[in-house]
Amino acid sequence: MATHEDTPSPSALHEAQDRFIAVWGQMGSSWGISRTMAEVHALLFITGEALCTDDVMDRLEISRGNASMTLRALVEWAVISREHRRGDRKEYFVAEQDIWTMFRAILRERLKREVDPLVISLYEIRSMTEDGQAKQSPRENQDQLDAHHDRVDELLTFLTMIERLGQKFVSPSGSGLQAAAKMLAATAGLGARKN
Repeated sequence: MATHEDTPSPSALHEAQDRFIAVWGQMGSSWGISRTMAEVHALLFITGEALCTDDVMDRLEISRGNASMTLRALVEWAVISREHRRGDRKEYFVAEQDIWTMFRAILRERLKREVDPLVISLYEIRSMTEDGQAKQSPRENQDQLDAHHDRVDELLTFLTMIERLGQKFVSPSGSGLQAAAKMLAATAGLGARKN
């Protein structure tokens, strides 16, 4: 049974939350989002509370404009949602607390912002050198053109496969991502036992 001494003091909890916010903020840059966006998400997630813009501004010491813009972006990513309280004119924001739902939303945005545009560009690049699309210069030979097509086609095949897998993972049921994670964990576990 937990005693009063086992309960972290408010300052210890606050420090642990701040540390989480800092770590999540650093990780955000590898996701291609701003540090502030990651920190605001971290604050809402780790506290598990609905906070208004003023609360976010005070805790993270950021401007109203930055807080508002960041909260709006996080709502668009579907990792936080708006919450209204009866009799209160302020808007409150709460983070998605289900880890699988949160990571599906992040993966969906990453696919949309990174993989999809790359696939479109590769198709455009491929069409630039197809028969009848462009004249071949005297220095280019058919072998070079074929090698170019092979490289682009191989990338397209790989990225299309990644895109299809990603779409299965981010499906509304969410079972794809969780099933893949369990399969990978099982495979990693088997590999560890063999070694």
